[in-house]
Amino acid sequence: MPPDIYVTTHIHTDGPIPGPHSLLTLTSAAHLRDGGPILEFTTNVRELPGATLHPVALQLWRRRAEDWLSTRRASRPPAIAMTDYARWIEALPGRPVFVADTADPDYVFLYWYLQRFTGLWPFAGTLTDAGLHARIDCSTLCPLVGCRTPEASLARTS
Repeated sequence: MPPDIYVTTHIHTDGPIPGPHSLLTLTSAAHLRDGGPILEFTTNVRELPGATLHPVALQLWRRRAEDWLSTRRASRPPAIAMTDYARWIEALPGRPVFVADTADPDYVFLYWYLQRFTGLWPFAGTLTDAGLHARIDCSTLCPLVGCRTPEASLARTS
């Protein structure tokens, strides 16, 4: 039986829920249970047609203008970004398990985007384990400067 590969995800959005608001960046890291990242995936995603920037997110992004610009560089249409992401998951060398901390919006956004643009959830399982999520969290792989500042915890929902 292939080993479980644990996938942690770090996202940035322009609002609290998918649909009315958009996923802007997606970074995932695949890990063996007790190891560091073995593979990584990062992409910027274009805004959804008709979606709007939430007023609270607008205030946060105004304080992080360079990070906002980074999320828009080389952004890809959602369908292409999610298809590439699903292919990355399916190519992992084991059984992919999504690791979620239910306090983060990562799962909701990722599930919605994958269902909307690929029609599937490519993970063999989902593990809601905040301790494991914290231990192998991939936010350190985030390409945005603001993720490495004290304000980073606020930016998780922006």
